[in-house]
Amino acid sequence: MGYGGMFAQWLYSDKNAPYNSYGNGSAMRVSPVGFAFATLAEVLREAEKSAAVTHNHPEGIKGAQAIAAAIFLAKSGESKETIREYIETTFCYNLMQTIAEIRSYYYFDETCQGSVPQAIIAFLESEDFEDAIRKAVSLGGDADTLGSMAGGIAQAYYKHIPPHIIRETRNRLGIELLEIVDTFDNKYGLTEQ
Repeated sequence: MGYGGMFAQWLYSDKNAPYNSYGNGSAMRVSPVGFAFATLAEVLREAEKSAAVTHNHPEGIKGAQAIAAAIFLAKSGESKETIREYIETTFCYNLMQTIAEIRSYYYFDETCQGSVPQAIIAFLESEDFEDAIRKAVSLGGDADTLGSMAGGIAQAYYKHIPPHIIRETRNRLGIELLEIVDTFDNKYGLTEQ
């Protein structure tokens, strides 16, 4: 696994300014924002800040805000239909396609506009946490990022990750990352067993 081309150029350059990216990295990394803040206004503001560090293109910010908002609405107990309507109305993403329809033409697309709606649809069609991830990954393309985005929303909505997935994930993380995960989980009470 590596970095996107624009990020790698930015990372190894002397420039500290954002690079106007609309890649899906902004949406992939924003999940904690949806869990950590108490109001939708705060979530949208903090998601923009999180994205703008590198992904300051309007589509990069929009993608991050859409995922964070979906997570916030899901953790707040809103229905899938309410989440769909809010995301469509606020961010103008078309969420009316099905995973089967998308799968027929989908290709590797690392842009927010080419992966955020698809990840949200995977969640909307899902029956549980694992199903959301499987549907997202089944599209192919940037599957790890699709799974990450759909999984964040699914965790917020279903409030349960199967123990075998938690165990396997924990076995793959180093001590430093486990400490971060556990601190965040303890503070925001994300995992119900």
